[in-house]
Amino acid sequence: MISGYVIGESLRTDAVFEPRGLRLRRVRRVEPGGVSAAQPAVWTLVEWESDGEDAGALAEALAGALQPELGWYADFVAGDERVVVFAGKVFRYRRGDERGRAEAVAYGRSVGTPEHQLDWEE
Repeated sequence: MISGYVIGESLRTDAVFEPRGLRLRRVRRVEPGGVSAAQPAVWTLVEWESDGEDAGALAEALAGALQPELGWYADFVAGDERVVVFAGKVFRYRRGDERGRAEAVAYGRSVGTPEHQLDWEE
């Protein structure tokens, strides 16, 4: 089972994200607080899941759909693996792997992700 979410506002305007086998779990609007000046104050969280086993294809689809500006990312869990996806860049590491997480966090900082938003769960 693969499960995760993507923030609707993080997708490029012309992006289509439709991996095969994806199921919608929930859509909700939130005011996350602490957003950067350039980020919208209200976000649309699109939670999904898939029985598919091709986490790589799913990650690449996300990497191609995310806006490169503002350091947006999406993350998901595939078995014991955490997958963190930025526009054009994918990080995969075993959950609990501090080195793998640190690499993804460092990349997020380098592309402008606000520090307090680099807080995905393991």
